[in-house]
Amino acid sequence: MDIHLSGAQATPAERAAIDALLGRPTSRWRGGDREHAADSRYAHGGQSARARRHLLLPALHAVQDAVGHVTRGAVDYIAQRLTVPPADVYGVASFYALFEMHESPPTVAHVCDDVGCLARGAGELIASLERTCGPAGSPCADGRATWKRSPCLGLCERAPAALMRRAGEGRTDATLAPATAGMVHDELHGTSAPTRVMDSVPQRGESGLRLLSRVGVVDPTSLHDYLSHGGYAALAHAFLLGPEGVVKEVTESKLMGRGGAAFPTGVKWGAVLRASALPHHVVCNADESEPGTFKDRVLMEEDPFAVIEALTVAGFATGATMGWIYIRGEYPEAHDRLAHAIAVTRREGLLGDNVMGRVGFSFDIELRKGAGAYICGEETALFNSIEGYRGEPRNKPPFPVSEGLFRLPTAINNVETLANVLEILKGGSEEYLKLGLDSSRGTKLFCVAGNVTTPGLYELPFGATLRELLALAGGIEGGRALQAVLLGGAAGSFVTAEDLDVPLTFEGTRAIGASLGSGVVLVFDDRVDMRAIVRRIARFFRDESCGQCVPCRVGTQRQEEALGRLCAGASRAGRDEALLLIDDLDRAMRDASICGLGHTAAVAVQSAIRKLNLFAVEAP
Repeated sequence: MDIHLSGAQATPAERAAIDALLGRPTSRWRGGDREHAADSRYAHGGQSARARRHLLLPALHAVQDAVGHVTRGAVDYIAQRLTVPPADVYGVASFYALFEMHESPPTVAHVCDDVGCLARGAGELIASLERTCGPAGSPCADGRATWKRSPCLGLCERAPAALMRRAGEGRTDATLAPATAGMVHDELHGTSAPTRVMDSVPQRGESGLRLLSRVGVVDPTSLHDYLSHGGYAALAHAFLLGPEGVVKEVTESKLMGRGGAAFPTGVKWGAVLRASALPHHVVCNADESEPGTFKDRVLMEEDPFAVIEALTVAGFATGATMGWIYIRGEYPEAHDRLAHAIAVTRREGLLGDNVMGRVGFSFDIELRKGAGAYICGEETALFNSIEGYRGEPRNKPPFPVSEGLFRLPTAINNVETLANVLEILKGGSEEYLKLGLDSSRGTKLFCVAGNVTTPGLYELPFGATLRELLALAGGIEGGRALQAVLLGGAAGSFVTAEDLDVPLTFEGTRAIGASLGSGVVLVFDDRVDMRAIVRRIARFFRDESCGQCVPCRVGTQRQEEALGRLCAGASRAGRDEALLLIDDLDRAMRDASICGLGHTAAVAVQSAIRKLNLFAVEAP
């Protein structure tokens, strides 16, 4: 392969980080380990090296973690090691927000300025940082640190939030939530500040919980504790049922995907099980990047062994030998908990050959970390990211059940969906169907944040009303008036007080022109500037569009510009022109975008314009 290198050299630290992941090089090209090569006449490259392209993302993480940015020398060295053109390596690295492509201080604070944090003081936090540390992106602490604005970090119940990323030996990423300017300032200057730990699950310990029943009860680092609270009973029952029996049970339970698309899980699993191409894969989509969403993070942090067991059940039911967990890069605690759980279960015979003593069933899991790209929550973009390509969506069909990860049959589900499978197998589909309404069965996790008295993750049976959920969260903070609720996240819709009695089901929310989406319930009281919130949503989609298709790439840009004119106080003629343009852009993006990002980029904006009457012309 003709690969054109820049001539830049990787530093010893960069080479060591990459070699620790990929192993020592053994070929004769410059930089190869000639001294330790078994036979210097042969170069270990070609197809065998290209088959490791899926290690490109981990290699970039290794460099970023070691030195704080990705240099041209590191790009060239990774290109050589994986036999990938340097342009490809650079194209992948520059796609992700968490990879610094220019020299950067080793410590960076990513401070959330997204809608959930804006409702709880992020504006004041950022203004204070600008006074004490300088503008975003400017070096501070003698050039050893800086801070940046960030989209949602998935810590909405503890807003405002910040993510501390540190490079170098002994590095540890950490989250600050709730964060203050003083805490961020101290972290940037090398002085760790004490943090106030808030309970993300106000219901913890209550009877009747299912998906959250172990949260706060089981030590998330102890396999023994997990086993003593019913762990791996679902997998044992799955072995008794057999793959077809598991698929039948899941199908009869009417379990719908909990990530927003609400596709029947049993149908998906059955299609993969029957697929003739081998091997099969199962993927846990833990790239939870929808603003306002944090349910999967809580499950991964507080009940990681359940995630491993559920994915193993999925592997058994679909005939897969390999499972993948793709977790967003902004979740350091969840990543560490899952990595520990995988290592422990592998050591105890719950992963690997003959899982749990089941002769002939071999299954293992690889944990793969994203790097700051909302679009990678789209299933085909996620596959491309794992495979070592830019996280751009693919055209469908073909669908993942026939051509998914590595173009092989793949079942992909998010964390909450998989957690439901354990409940179904534990009590049977008939018991599961007793909860919920219509085709919305079982329980649902709701991410309640914003201006409520007790933000957090709540579990309720489908059919509870929005009013009941808000009452459970203590109502509007300080007894203030409700202005709006964002249901489903940035890709969802705004509702108002007149919608509080809507049943929280797929059918109920659809009837009022909204959706459950990923379970976001983001509350705004009468103090919040909703114009700023809506414009921030538009800016989010503008920034997160992968740019692959014109309708989304251009449409999200023009939508944000039109909202900017409206927020600046356009004349009546200018207002009408901007609103017509937003309508046209909505239709174009819905009709012609490749993936769901473009399809939903205008949904919240349109609902805000119509439901909240934000840009009405005042009477003279």
